[in-house]
Amino acid sequence: MSVLGLIVEYNPFHNGHLYHLQKAKELTNPEVTVAVMSGDFVQRGEPAIIDKYARTEMALNAGIDLVVQLPLVYSVQDAGGFALGSIWILSLLGVNEVVFGSESDNLQFLENLARIVVEEPELYLNRLKVHLKSGVSFPNARKYALRDYLTMNWEGEVPNIEEAGSSNNILGLEYLVAIKRLGSKIRAHSIKRLGADYNDPEFKGSFSSATAIREMVLRGETERLKETVPDFSKEILLREIKNRGAVTLQSMDKLLMGLLRTTSRDEYAQYYGFVEGLDRRFERCAENTGEIFGFLECVKTKRFTFTRIKRLVMNLLFKLTHEVVKNSWDYGPQYIRVLGFNEKGRAYLASIKKKLSLPLITAPTQGKNLSRIVSYEGVTVDVFKGQFQRDLRSAAVYSLFQKGSLPDFEYKRHVIYKRG
Repeated sequence: MSVLGLIVEYNPFHNGHLYHLQKAKELTNPEVTVAVMSGDFVQRGEPAIIDKYARTEMALNAGIDLVVQLPLVYSVQDAGGFALGSIWILSLLGVNEVVFGSESDNLQFLENLARIVVEEPELYLNRLKVHLKSGVSFPNARKYALRDYLTMNWEGEVPNIEEAGSSNNILGLEYLVAIKRLGSKIRAHSIKRLGADYNDPEFKGSFSSATAIREMVLRGETERLKETVPDFSKEILLREIKNRGAVTLQSMDKLLMGLLRTTSRDEYAQYYGFVEGLDRRFERCAENTGEIFGFLECVKTKRFTFTRIKRLVMNLLFKLTHEVVKNSWDYGPQYIRVLGFNEKGRAYLASIKKKLSLPLITAPTQGKNLSRIVSYEGVTVDVFKGQFQRDLRSAAVYSLFQKGSLPDFEYKRHVIYKRG
């Protein structure tokens, strides 16, 4: 049975996503299409502009059969953690094909890089250490180390290593690394990304980036949405903005600045990603700036990028300690949280349910039934609690910034079932 897996955020769903979905289906001809999607907080280290239920609705309208949530502990991490959690969940769900977008569409090149990263030859590791010591960010240090290794070991002309440093290629490389490390049988495919760069803030018509679309919506310039998002996505997006409002990092400004100003230097050390010296920068910048974007600019360096700092703030907010993150890498996802399905997706879940090593969770209350949870062979109870509780907390925090939402909003929502 051909089961296609996609790793998505749909923040919001736009024409580029629709193109990717259609091409992925053409390429693999799947019987079922499964998407693992970030919840209310995304890999950029910030809240999604609309909640996970609205984005699930977009996915189902686009033709996805089953949508499951990527736990927070993976969704707000760097590309490696994000990819590991996503591929792990898709593997557990029986997915055998995954299709990702890339700037280069050079799958063989990315496969070669993934092999080097997984096998960790001594020359590569030595060059990685050298570049990290120079003060550059980890993605750049790895890119330069791979360039050095290939220069000395590649027969013929060395491919353009800059390809490995672009947003979608970084993620694509990490998906391939995760597949190799997990020993997954998933077959990977890539599709060349169309239109604007991932972070391009400028409106570029039909294939504008999600960043540009979000900025346009926040400015109230919604009349051109029809040019860049499908009609069903536009309808859902405008409905949510009207009824619940957009949620942004700036929305959370006072909460985050209060948290940063009341966290001591000693406390930072327990949270994932905080290295020596960063605690001093966080403390000083929290004292000297009054809003979150000023704080981020203050902390930012050549080594610590804007996005990396935002992820660190999320680690602090949701108490993602070194132990919680490491356990999640070692033991993997501890449950499969179902957000939505159509008739085909529902039937597929029913067909594999008895084979799953993890519990299916369709309502938050099910996560409290630990006697049921621990009956699954793939569950380690402390790791389960560490992941699931943070998913619930993140939903409760997100609801604070939606119009009319209550703290128990998560408990009142149900799996979205698209009939027909």
